[in-house]
Amino acid sequence: MEALVALLTLLGVLLQVLGGPVRGTGAAPAIHYWYLYVQEAITGAKIRPSDVADHKKFWEMDDKEANSEGRLKLIHRDVVSAGSYTSYHHRFEERLKRDARRVRSLTRRLTAGVNGGGVSYRVEEFGSEVVSGMEEGSGEYFVRIGVGSPSRDQYLVIDSGSDIVWVQCQPCTQCYQQADPVFDPADSATFAGVACSSTVCSQLENAGCRAGRCHYEVMYGDGSYTKGTLALETLTFGRTVVSNVAIGCGHSNRGLFVGASGLLGLGGGSLSFISQLGGQSGGAFGYCLVSRGSGLHGSLVIGRDAIPVGALWVPLLRNPRAPNFYFVGLAGLIVGGARVPIPQDVFGLAGSGEGGVIIDTGTAVTRLPVPAYEALRDAFIAGTTGLPRASRVSIFDTCYNLFGFEAIRVPTVSFYFSGGLELTLPARNFLVPVDDVGTFCFAFAPSPSGISIIGNIQQEGIQITFDGANGFVGFGPNTC
Repeated sequence: MEALVALLTLLGVLLQVLGGPVRGTGAAPAIHYWYLYVQEAITGAKIRPSDVADHKKFWEMDDKEANSEGRLKLIHRDVVSAGSYTSYHHRFEERLKRDARRVRSLTRRLTAGVNGGGVSYRVEEFGSEVVSGMEEGSGEYFVRIGVGSPSRDQYLVIDSGSDIVWVQCQPCTQCYQQADPVFDPADSATFAGVACSSTVCSQLENAGCRAGRCHYEVMYGDGSYTKGTLALETLTFGRTVVSNVAIGCGHSNRGLFVGASGLLGLGGGSLSFISQLGGQSGGAFGYCLVSRGSGLHGSLVIGRDAIPVGALWVPLLRNPRAPNFYFVGLAGLIVGGARVPIPQDVFGLAGSGEGGVIIDTGTAVTRLPVPAYEALRDAFIAGTTGLPRASRVSIFDTCYNLFGFEAIRVPTVSFYFSGGLELTLPARNFLVPVDDVGTFCFAFAPSPSGISIIGNIQQEGIQITFDGANGFVGFGPNTC
C-alpha cells in the first residue's frame, strides 16, 4: 500500500510540474484530477521555531536573482509576524479576519453610488482600504524599499488596488509600531515637499494646503487613516534608484501593519508607483506569491523585463469608476474539465461600473457571486464524494477531515476567461489546511455583492504579470 501511495504521489508531482491534470478513464466523459499531498501541506502549515527568527536576516541572504535590477524579494506578512501566533489555526483565523475587512472595504468602494446616481470616488479611495494589521486591514505581502538619500530600508505592503506610496514620517504625532525606525525626512538630502500649486497636488481630489505645502488625508471605512505631507523623494528598489517619486509622508497614522512602514501602491491610477515610473517601467510589473509554509520568498519584478515569453495573456478591462483596480473578463468556471453551469452575465462588468472581476493581492480568498459560488461548490463536492467531510470553518462551508491521509485525488478547478483561455489552479490553491491536524477547506467564498475578487491564495505559486501599457495580464508560463 505504501508503495502504491508513493507511486501515485510521484505521478501527481510529475503531472503538476508538467502542467497536465490527471484524466479519468472509461466510457464516461473524462474527469481531470490533481493529487493533493496532505501531509506535505500540513507540515508547511505548522509554525516552526525558525519562523520566529529575526526576520531582517532574511533580507541579508545572498540572492543575486532577487536583488538584481528591478527585482525585489517578496514575503508574506506571516514571516514578519510569526511570533504573534500560538498555532497555525490562530494564524489562519487572523488571516480570515483581515480578509473579511478587506472585502467589506472593497465592496463599499465599488458599490458606492451604483444604485444612487453615480457617486464619484473621493479621497478615501486614494490610498485603498488596506491599512493592514492584526486588528484592521489586510496587507498580505511585503517588500523592502529604500527611502530617501542616503537610502533607508523600509517594509512596504504591496497593493495592486492602491494608487499611493506612503510611509510613516517624523515628526510623528501618532504612529503605529513598525519594524524599522520611522523615516525622518530631515535626514534625507532628496526630500522635497510638494507645492500646493503643483500638478502632482492637483491629482489629489481632497488635497489640503498648509504653509504653501500640499497635504493629504486618507480616511478609511474602518476608521483608519494616514495624514501628512505630499513630497517628492528618491526610492531605491534592488539596484534601481528612482528620483522624484510622489509619496505620502504620514505624520499621523492609525492602523497596525505588523512591521510595515507604509504601502507601495501598484494600481492603475496616476499616482501609483508603476504609473509614476512611466517609461522606466514601461507600465509593466509582475510577481510570484510564494506558497504558504514554503519558507521561501517570492519576487516582485518592475519593468518590461517582467514580461515572460509564453504566458497565458488575458485582456484587462477598464472600469472608469475604479481605474486603480485590475479587472479581467471571466467567462466561467471549470471543475474536473467540465464547465460549471453558471448564468452567462454573472461575471459581467456593467457600463455603470457594477460587478466585474478584480485580481487583488490584498484579498486572500477568492469571492464569487452567490450563484457562481454555489454552482462551483456543488460541482466540487460531486467530485469528492469519497472524502470524509468536516464541519464548516469560518467563511468556508465545504471542509474535509483528511487526518491520516497521505495523498488524495481531487477534481481540477479552472478559471475560464473571455476569449477561451483557461487557467487551471494547483490543488494547493483551492483546498487549503485550516489547522495542523488535517482539516482542509475549499478556499472560495460567496461575495456579499455582485463583485468577484480573485484572491492571493488562488494566485500563489503562479507567475502573474501586468502589462498595463498594452492592457493585458499574463499567467505563467512558469511557477514560483
